[in-house]
Amino acid sequence: MTFKTSFVALAVFTALTQSAVAQEAPDTGTNKNKDIEKITVTASRMDKSPSSIPNTVTIIDRVQLEEQFRTTKDLSTIIGNLAPSFSPSRQKMSNTGETLRGRPPLIMIDGVPQSNPLRSGGRSGQTIDPAMIERIEIIHGANAMHGLGAQGGIINYITKKPTGDNQHVVSFDVTVPDSLKSNGVSFGASYAFSGESELIDMLGSVSYRNNGVYYDANHDVIGVDTTQGESMDSQSKDFFIKLGHNFAESRLELMVNHYNMENNGDWMPVKGDITTGKPTGAIEEKQPWEAANNQVTTTSLTYTHENIAGQQLSIQLFNQDFEAVYGGGCNKTFYDPAFANNDNLVQCEGPKGESWYYEQSRNSSVKWGLKTSLIAKNIADTGIDAAYGIDLFRDTTEQDLVQTGLSWVPESTYDNFAPYLQLDYDLITDLTLSTGVRYEHAKLNVDDYKTLYGAGNKQIEGGEASFDETLFNIGVSYKITPDIRVYTSYNQGFGMPDIGRILRDGNSFPGANPSISDSLSLAPIVTDNVEFGADYQGEFLSAKIAYYRSATDYGARLALNSDGFYDVKREKSVIDGIEANITAYLTSNDDLGMNLAIQRGEYDSNDDNKTDTDLDGANISPNRINLFWTHNFDNEMSTRVQANYFMDRDFEDATGEKYAEFNGYTTVDASFSMPLYTGTLTLGVQNLFNKDYFNYYSQTMGTNDRYFKGMGRTATLGYTVAF
Repeated sequence: MTFKTSFVALAVFTALTQSAVAQEAPDTGTNKNKDIEKITVTASRMDKSPSSIPNTVTIIDRVQLEEQFRTTKDLSTIIGNLAPSFSPSRQKMSNTGETLRGRPPLIMIDGVPQSNPLRSGGRSGQTIDPAMIERIEIIHGANAMHGLGAQGGIINYITKKPTGDNQHVVSFDVTVPDSLKSNGVSFGASYAFSGESELIDMLGSVSYRNNGVYYDANHDVIGVDTTQGESMDSQSKDFFIKLGHNFAESRLELMVNHYNMENNGDWMPVKGDITTGKPTGAIEEKQPWEAANNQVTTTSLTYTHENIAGQQLSIQLFNQDFEAVYGGGCNKTFYDPAFANNDNLVQCEGPKGESWYYEQSRNSSVKWGLKTSLIAKNIADTGIDAAYGIDLFRDTTEQDLVQTGLSWVPESTYDNFAPYLQLDYDLITDLTLSTGVRYEHAKLNVDDYKTLYGAGNKQIEGGEASFDETLFNIGVSYKITPDIRVYTSYNQGFGMPDIGRILRDGNSFPGANPSISDSLSLAPIVTDNVEFGADYQGEFLSAKIAYYRSATDYGARLALNSDGFYDVKREKSVIDGIEANITAYLTSNDDLGMNLAIQRGEYDSNDDNKTDTDLDGANISPNRINLFWTHNFDNEMSTRVQANYFMDRDFEDATGEKYAEFNGYTTVDASFSMPLYTGTLTLGVQNLFNKDYFNYYSQTMGTNDRYFKGMGRTATLGYTVAF
């Protein structure tokens, strides 16, 4: 592995500058570095402040979100701007290959998992409109706080809460590309109401967004992804409601969010050519299949009691109903001669003149779960705090083909039972020990099924497979002074590989009379994460730095096959890296900062228990530096300028030969907001200098069908009024 920017030099540089891990300080107001301690990290299960957690934690608060909304509404882009160890957005409907610290994170909405443990599908990032979100909690690194595949960490979207006052908020925005083409115009609108009566408090919101065609820096239409799904030329709608009732020391709260995103299906791809640098393009032509879409309903009912025998009780019952339809294509994977010359199917020609037909897939998942938690503070005056409870979870998933109705991934049911205990103990003043244990009992049930014709037409005997793992964590945090903290931790994460990709791949079941019980590929992933970090929180400076190492003996690497679909490879992998952040509060109105993420990863390519080949772009993020400057004027006007620098990288195989490369690039965004009449006017420019580039995914994992350029310069004008 070689980096054109030295890993060691950057590590030394960040250490000397006392850089930091996560941008935890808000950008406005006095005592900026202290305000974050008023926030509790709900994803920690103990409602702890960020500085009491012996891990890297990023809190993206509402102020920071609104600054980012001036230029983009894409959550993946926003997270990457503020937590650079997260992969850059693909700018598509799919988030396949987007990782945190090189591994898939668990994405949640108010603690409700959005990630699908049985068949990932790459759509967990498209389940809620950003307008519904109050803040984002990110716990970096593998952990078992919630189970369910947090191998890279946890991203928890915390939705807005009722304000108590009867308030209406209306927002509009319009985005125009640099080309000024009318079909490239995007627009959005949202309305929210918050109020309360003697019985309930309520917040309701609706939003609508229409995405136009995306243009690159040369004013050419960016290619459409007709395999995973395309976000350009699409519409999205979100309906959100939260109802709460307080009584005595208790609260009962219902949250429902329904999100729908659908492509219009009016553009077809034009193949690019990686060897000549020709990007994948698009022509305006109706797609001969159902337009790609995402429909998700997330529901939770939460009961909390502040004093049950001196303990805090939380019980959450949740459900998620998920359906994703992917784009279509003409490929060998979906072809079955039994449907050849079927008049109900649109015929097409394969790469060698084969007579095939267009087909696409649909992924459906229904999740139910129950989370229980009791928090006891200072047990028997010992200084020990404890959180304990039991999590129950069931996921039923299947993936079928839309046109022929064939089963690609058979209906599978995953049941999980997980009791846990987490303890915090102040050993001495300013020295805190955190430790915990979680027992995971998982059971997988799969019916008898047959793989597709293109995967060998194999008859697979179903059955039940069960897995048991005991996971541990331990961490120590020490405040050297009121402003300086050092910490270290060891955490284990538990998750399942993408079961659907394994079941549909005939190569996962070699030999005669294959059965579910024969496949070791279905075994869970246990990830070990070790971290060392230091924080400095001063009056004029916030600085954090952390080094981490993440390893698994039996991971799940995504490998692209010839039809553009991903297979799962179970291999040993090791990832290590540095995350850093430094924010200087130059004046009461000016913040200047830097975020840094450096990571490297390898996998075992020949089963000799030694990692030897670089992880590719679908499995690890690029090294990057984010710079930002914010200024708040006395008249309530504010500005932000931010730059994202993605560093060059070569990818080498076990022999040291380069098999892929990434040519880095820099993009700059600028935005401002100002009061206007009774509302707020915002203007943001994304890719201010109209940088022409191929995105990270296209350079490292692209095919001629997916050799996409990034978006050129766009300007977004928005207005929000509350009354």
